[in-house]
Amino acid sequence: QVQLVESGGGLVQAGGSLRLSCAASGRTFSSYAMGWFRPAPGKVREFVASISWSSGDYIYYADSVKGRFTISRDNAENTVYLQMNSLKPEDTALYYCAASRLGVAGSAVPYDYWGQGTQVTVSS
Repeated sequence: QVQLVESGGGLVQAGGSLRLSCAASGRTFSSYAMGWFRPAPGKVREFVASISWSSGDYIYYADSVKGRFTISRDNAENTVYLQMNSLKPEDTALYYCAASRLGVAGSAVPYDYWGQGTQVTVSS
């Protein structure tokens, strides 16, 4: 199965930036939609952002991060990125990368593979 490894987390001050990376194994990376999630009260996890398969023409963001975060993918590198700008303390979380065989970006689609997460901590 697909293995996902996140990196790029760290400790930053409010207003700062981080760029998360998620490297995927396998030769079918471009066929997967990719997403980023973080834990949230009252549910298993909160959807952050996702990008559709191949060229990534369809992108969705949670309202809480829209305008601040940017998701992108580099199929040649089997990697999806999450550029996080204007970080807020409430963004502090363990960020998970996920892959969906469905290839459709969104929060409600099933995600089949999950990484272990990378910690983002934003100080006030």
